[in-house]
Amino acid sequence: MPPRGPGPGRRPGQTVPDPPVLRLAATRRTGRRPRVTPPPDRTRPVLYVIACAAPPTSRVGTLVTLAYDGGWDVCVILTPQAVRFADVPALETLTGHPVRSQYKAPGTVDVLPPADAMIVAPATCNTINKWACGISDTLALGLVTEAIGKKLPLVALPFTNAAQAAHPAFVRHVGELRGWGVRVLFGPDVYPLHEPGTGSRYLDIFPWHLTLRALPEHPPRPPRAPH
Repeated sequence: MPPRGPGPGRRPGQTVPDPPVLRLAATRRTGRRPRVTPPPDRTRPVLYVIACAAPPTSRVGTLVTLAYDGGWDVCVILTPQAVRFADVPALETLTGHPVRSQYKAPGTVDVLPPADAMIVAPATCNTINKWACGISDTLALGLVTEAIGKKLPLVALPFTNAAQAAHPAFVRHVGELRGWGVRVLFGPDVYPLHEPGTGSRYLDIFPWHLTLRALPEHPPRPPRAPH
């Protein structure tokens, strides 16, 4: 097989990041996790995928791969309780970025590039209610609360059971977030509500792809100061 050239628009010697699926496959072949470094391709817009403590978080890599294939540089942020649902090493391999779940120490450099858009999926009833109230007691909530003020493209895909969804506070807060510009994908045409304790039966039909359809294809990127 002939050597792979630099390709159009790339300088000789410039590395080309492997797609996430290939990086994950390489990890499984060798049994070693590659060193986590930010991808060298800084031309992609940055998408933060924020996952909460719900069963679909075990499959959030599906959304990561879809977003990467759609041209995004993806970073994953977990709520503290979501960490127990996720395979953090696999997600770091998949994205090429550290997975964060806690606020950074004061005075330390942020290890993730700034976001151009955010998707909260799965979004729990707890996160929706706190987000609408401006509560920022976790890194995930702090990011999405601030993102409303920054007017970033925001999409939320709740995962909640029928009893939680019937609570008046949840219904009110979904409406408030929508009024502030958040695309909250919720309703019988999006995902069927399930009875309490049965959520794991519906993971195969969780509509990750709808979150990407709700985002602008390529949001404008503000100029960034050199690092």
